[in-house]
Amino acid sequence: MAEYPIPKFHFQVDWSGISLSFTEVTGLEIEQEIIEYRHGDSRDFSKIKMPGMRKYSNITLKRGTFAGKVEFYEWMSAIQDERVNERRDVVIKLLNEKHEPVMAWRAVRCFPVKVQASELKSDGNEVAIETIELAHEGFSLLR
Repeated sequence: MAEYPIPKFHFQVDWSGISLSFTEVTGLEIEQEIIEYRHGDSRDFSKIKMPGMRKYSNITLKRGTFAGKVEFYEWMSAIQDERVNERRDVVIKLLNEKHEPVMAWRAVRCFPVKVQASELKSDGNEVAIETIELAHEGFSLLR
């Protein structure tokens, strides 16, 4: 039986128990920083490399703009005061043709750092797309 890669167009995003539809998700990136070090009494004229801190990119979510759907702006307003606990875990699921999760990532303690409305053009006929960019404290692959 042939094995094929998973298509990337069928996915779902859950936050706070709500499933939302998005047109695009980017930023599922982990980067391992490198620590270069040379012992003071080393006879080698090169450094050794060790794994350092992990760095996570911000996650960007895009969706169509709908009348009355202002969750992005409400969340952005609520997070201004750090004493208000409005951080959320976000789960991104890649689905198969049976709508079952094949892979899933959980980003923890997310909060919005940027909300962007669609560009407005009088000569365009595209759908209005709004964007939210989320900072988080790390993500992991769910099994």
